[in-house]
Amino acid sequence: MSPMERTLVIIKPDGVQRGLIGDIVARLERRGLKVAALKMIHMDETLARKHYAIHEGKPFFEPLVKYITSAPVVAMVMEGRKAIEIVRKTLGATNPAIAEPGTIRADYALEIGRNLVHGSDGPDTAKTEVALFFDENEILSWARCSDPWIFE
Repeated sequence: MSPMERTLVIIKPDGVQRGLIGDIVARLERRGLKVAALKMIHMDETLARKHYAIHEGKPFFEPLVKYITSAPVVAMVMEGRKAIEIVRKTLGATNPAIAEPGTIRADYALEIGRNLVHGSDGPDTAKTEVALFFDENEILSWARCSDPWIFE
């Protein structure tokens, strides 16, 4: 049995502005993942630059910082077995044009620069990203009555 994982998901400004917060959260919950933390913030430039530091120097970095700080985002920690993998599969490919049908990006997005959501790409990244957006006391571990019906 694999251990529980935590991963960061951000509903980006386009997802918030288009009223897709509920749909995105619901789809992740229906997969069997659990919300461990959730908040709406207006990401400032300092946080945006830290979060996207891996892309610094690339041509899309400055427009990305401008975009992600342009309106509120919803940051959340999702928890579950293989949470990182499950979130990534549910979100779909970064480029919505090639995302698998049925994924969030394929169903709701058209362009890579407006792909609605961010999901951590691995365990180390998830740990770092979660810590950027949440203090440990903001993340709740809780027993869900449906867990025995989701996990073996």
